[in-house]
Amino acid sequence: MLIIPAVDIKEGRCVRLVKGDPNQETVYSESPVEQAKHWEKEGAKLLHVVDLDGAFQGTPKNLALIQQIREALTIDIELGGGIRDMKTIEQYIEIGIKRIIIGSAAYKDRDFLKDACTAFPGSIIVGMDVLNDCVAIHGWKDVTKSHFYDFASEIKDYGVKELIITDISRDGMLSGISKDFYQRALENIRMPIIASGGVSTIDDIKKLLPLKANGLVGVIAGKSLYENTLDLKEGLEVIHAG
Repeated sequence: MLIIPAVDIKEGRCVRLVKGDPNQETVYSESPVEQAKHWEKEGAKLLHVVDLDGAFQGTPKNLALIQQIREALTIDIELGGGIRDMKTIEQYIEIGIKRIIIGSAAYKDRDFLKDACTAFPGSIIVGMDVLNDCVAIHGWKDVTKSHFYDFASEIKDYGVKELIITDISRDGMLSGISKDFYQRALENIRMPIIASGGVSTIDDIKKLLPLKANGLVGVIAGKSLYENTLDLKEGLEVIHAG
């Protein structure tokens, strides 16, 4: 299981939002590149990068900056935000991004998701944002009536590498992660899952460790790392010991 630091890019800066609300923004760094390098130095093996401008506007807005991050690191990057066509995926693959996160487009256009999984096997991750067990799209602005178990079941055989499941109700809140939510998800979906939303302290990492056996492959940490309520090195040591 990995702890995956998040670098969310908005208007060229590294920020964190509360429940995905662009009006509740905290800027943590003027340089996403330097922030990414910091997390690699602290021991991260994978970085979670989101083009928030792309997510809200529906098309990538930070390609050059993302390329700078890719060139500055030796670890892998998983990237999401506004990825809604094959051309965009190709652009990111060409600059060395090996893990592509498709969110809203995966829900809205299953043929696109199938084609992406076929064209780039082992590289496509579906970002599944969940509120009250329903899938949310368009930067969490629209909550569908589709249960996320059903959505996962529909795409299970497409060749999706992993699911990133975000518990929107806890995202950016430092309220603690819901082990029960992810345990239910793993039992019902039976696909590799990365947890996101609510990580606060080392206790959350310890709480999730038993879920490794069920297919939990990672947990994304954002605000907890930036607010120093979770120490990345300590978290990695706990996972290694576990």
